[in-house]
Amino acid sequence: MMKQRLHALDVLRGLTVAFMILVNTPGTWSHVYAPLCHSPWNGLTLADLVFPAFMFMMGVSMYISLRKYDFRLQKALAWKILRRVIVLFCLGLFIYGLSGFLATLNNQYGEAGCWQAAFASLADIRILGVLQRLALCYGVAALLVTAVRHRMLPYVIGGILLSYYVVLVVGHGFSRGPENWLAQVDQWLLGLSHMYNDHGIDPEGVLSTWPSVAHVLIGFCFGKICLERSGLEHRLNRIFLYASLCLLVGFLLQDLCPLNKKVWSPTFVLVTCGFTALLLAVLLWYMDMRGMLRHTLCFDVFGMNPLSCYVLSEVLIILTDYFPLHGHSVHQSAYETLAFLCGDNAFTSLLYALLSVCVVGVMGYVLYRKKIYIKI
Repeated sequence: MMKQRLHALDVLRGLTVAFMILVNTPGTWSHVYAPLCHSPWNGLTLADLVFPAFMFMMGVSMYISLRKYDFRLQKALAWKILRRVIVLFCLGLFIYGLSGFLATLNNQYGEAGCWQAAFASLADIRILGVLQRLALCYGVAALLVTAVRHRMLPYVIGGILLSYYVVLVVGHGFSRGPENWLAQVDQWLLGLSHMYNDHGIDPEGVLSTWPSVAHVLIGFCFGKICLERSGLEHRLNRIFLYASLCLLVGFLLQDLCPLNKKVWSPTFVLVTCGFTALLLAVLLWYMDMRGMLRHTLCFDVFGMNPLSCYVLSEVLIILTDYFPLHGHSVHQSAYETLAFLCGDNAFTSLLYALLSVCVVGVMGYVLYRKKIYIKI
């Protein structure tokens, strides 16, 4: 049997976290290479694959971690699930609260009542986001895999995606306007002041969380294949087959159901899961079957503490954006220094992002060397 701790999974998870940081920390948003920008509406870019890949791998890891409980909702497991959901959700709220607090304080610093205004800004904190979506999808998916027989999960996934597609069709879900039901539900339940407002739609909104659960469940199913008792070559063939089917079906149906990250369309789920599963299969083939790609420390440091590195990167982004240095923010001062040396262009913006990845990587390396694995 393949080892319970899949090295290829750690590497892919680390690659994903590193790329998430790279996408989120350009030197300037005025100069960014096109593949590192999210698609404005329909379509798919390299950056659009990153967050879904992390959700897919959360599903793979879920199979590994829940297997020791025999996938039965015991008291200890229920507490573990609840604790993780709460911690992830609260961390997401903390990040948005810190950002809003420092932004308000920075804008009104020196004025009367600036501190009161900064604390008042916490009333308009964004409710849903990346970590909040991970929390909700993990909780729902964990309950489903402990309540439903695993051979029925493909039907559950199909039901989730089909029901959501019906909502998109009936509710003008592919329209980027106020008639979109996703926008109406987000504004009704969350309020515009508590949203990342993209034409009234939150990209991590309420209704689009439902198909995101399918992402985790698909990853869970692929995790089950990875740990089957059959030979590694047979398992890899199945992963390649099902990953190719996901890609094929997703691309074939895109005329009926456009690829769209903002609304998390069913075809987006299938295509991004297919890409991630194929990449995982390639890594498993090279690393576990061929014994190659052994020098992967630069990804291991992110993969062993993925959520911790991501949270750290978000906090660093906020601090560098709002802490002053030579009359500007730390971020602006650092980028202007690089721009003076290399020019104000996309390459310099990418270079700043790579330096941000390295800073987080050094901190992750310290945890890795001390064998500190922070479980969130």
